[in-house]
Amino acid sequence: MEATLGEQTAVGFSAGTEGPEQYLNLSTLALPSVSLRFSEPAELQKCVFADSLVTVSEGGRELGEFSVTVEFARREQPCMMLHAQSHGAIDDSYLTTDLEVLEEDHHEYVKLEGHSVDKRCHMVQRDGLMVIHKVTTVGEEVTEESMSYPMSVLRGLVTEGSSLLLMRLIALRRKMPENMTFVSLDPGLHIINTSLQLEVGGELLDVFGVERIIQSMEGSPSTGSCFQFDSLHSLIRHLVTRVQVGSPVTMRLLELPSKAEKDSVIFKIPLVWEEDMQMRSKFLDRKESLRPTLLILEQHPEIRALISDFLQLLLLRKPDDVFLFAREYFTPFASNHPADADQEAIL
Repeated sequence: MEATLGEQTAVGFSAGTEGPEQYLNLSTLALPSVSLRFSEPAELQKCVFADSLVTVSEGGRELGEFSVTVEFARREQPCMMLHAQSHGAIDDSYLTTDLEVLEEDHHEYVKLEGHSVDKRCHMVQRDGLMVIHKVTTVGEEVTEESMSYPMSVLRGLVTEGSSLLLMRLIALRRKMPENMTFVSLDPGLHIINTSLQLEVGGELLDVFGVERIIQSMEGSPSTGSCFQFDSLHSLIRHLVTRVQVGSPVTMRLLELPSKAEKDSVIFKIPLVWEEDMQMRSKFLDRKESLRPTLLILEQHPEIRALISDFLQLLLLRKPDDVFLFAREYFTPFASNHPADADQEAIL
């Protein structure tokens, strides 16, 4: 099912809004007067670390783990890579240093005896558009949706992946305007701040909280909260608990990070090898040295087919003597060479 912006009621739209006004309504959901951009590289580096929580049921039983990692990456430009995984959900996001989504994969799944649900959503920037493709599988029934929005109307877009990095930044700064509104794909996203104390490993901590409210036009709002605490003398603010209102499970930290972690924290510096003269020179030299090999493979495509067939047969047979098996396999291809001569050459 294809849908364009004019056919969709995007998140945060007022019911009955049509035509060009939709672009205005969507873009103004994000407050342009508030900048959440990383102002200094040092601030960006403080968001590069891993969090690991345990998923606990209402009865206190451990159900699994929830982990979040943020790393420097490069995708045609310096960016951030975020990976989040829990029992039943996986997020992979590539974000600019301004928290703009370059590409994101979101995967949710539930596998029970006699019943399974699998939801996948992929979004990527392409030619000035955010192209979104969703696939929902319930049992054997598959439903697909595709839609696209101009990037010009998605200012302030916050997704499942980017929200985790956004919350780290907000917790790091410990300040933001009240009732700040962003754009979401299922509806507008409100983030407010609060604070309280939580007990972790028998120690009472002052933590900073961020509450996220997703307004839905088809049902009641979805509310979730994340709380973080200062660690390593304010170098890092770790995630201590994550709660989704209405969900029977809670994600929380069981033990405080080791104090020795401070000495082991090494921040990665983005490496742009194209701008490094030595690395670029080595790359060009290696590329030139491989050119004759690539030329032979291009002129004789049968080489790839021959090697592919050999490897496939090797994996099927799993011989004890790989060299003997290779000699027996390739001997018929050595035309005009007696078997004894081939054997002497191999020995």
